[in-house]
Amino acid sequence: MKEVSNAGLRIKYILITHGHPDHTGAAEELKGIIKAPVWIHRLDSPGLGFPPDGTLFDGQEIEVGTYRIKVIHTPGHSPGGVCFYAPGAVFTGDTLFSGSIGRTDFPGGDHEKLIKGVIEKIFPLGDDLRVYPGHGPASTIGQERQRNPFFR
Repeated sequence: MKEVSNAGLRIKYILITHGHPDHTGAAEELKGIIKAPVWIHRLDSPGLGFPPDGTLFDGQEIEVGTYRIKVIHTPGHSPGGVCFYAPGAVFTGDTLFSGSIGRTDFPGGDHEKLIKGVIEKIFPLGDDLRVYPGHGPASTIGQERQRNPFFR
């Protein structure tokens, strides 16, 4: 929080890509510290452990400063998994990693839906777009289209 405060920034939302504990575990505590609303897709909201302040849905646009963040529903890792598209970047949570994809063997997971969502909704965003996954190094859509073994 010190870095955010020192930069003169204010966190407007806590946007959560999916409802698994490694992505939701600190949401309530973080909400209490920064006083920002927590938003998650309705299908994954039970993973929060408390009622969300807002619900994310496919195609939704969220204004943050001078940017508009677009919500892209990409089920497969979880039923309510979403990615966030912003100018120059897509934040993929556990949908797409550098060289891999999120697990689909958890309850509610669906391998075919995950693959279809990436091919139909993420890849068309453009090969030069940066991919920032929920774990691991960043990549680009072009690198993932060409090198990710799940899409060959």
